[in-house]
Amino acid sequence: MAPKNRPVPREPLPDADVHSEGFRQQRQARRSALVEDYVELIADLIEDGNEARQVDIAARLGVAQPTVAKMLTRLCADGLVSRKPYRGVFLTEAGRKVAEESRIRHQTVEAFLRSLGVSAETARIDAEGIEHHVSAETLEAFRKAMTALR
Repeated sequence: MAPKNRPVPREPLPDADVHSEGFRQQRQARRSALVEDYVELIADLIEDGNEARQVDIAARLGVAQPTVAKMLTRLCADGLVSRKPYRGVFLTEAGRKVAEESRIRHQTVEAFLRSLGVSAETARIDAEGIEHHVSAETLEAFRKAMTALR
């Protein structure tokens, strides 16, 4: 007979200020995630030797072109990208910095998941979500753990 699933005892609630900080950080991460996804993809398209065109961004993100157009307007206003008529989208210096930071987080999370035995495809997909929510402290712990495994 299989053991019954029993609920794990819950820790007492932390102080309200401490508790709310975790929620605040997650809301900020959700707001930043979309911006980071766009600038990282734009950087990847440019580095792959192509222009980052609206149609390509839409196809790779699996969204409609009007959705991309709206986000590109926001990214331009935020100073992360520039657009040229009849050309693609280009990253500003600030956009390149955001893309690089996001890429490093993604690579670290993906490598850590792979070091745990997660398949390459699953690690890539999971890292895409985790990278936006992981703290610098946790990333450093991932790096240390991977070094210890070598």
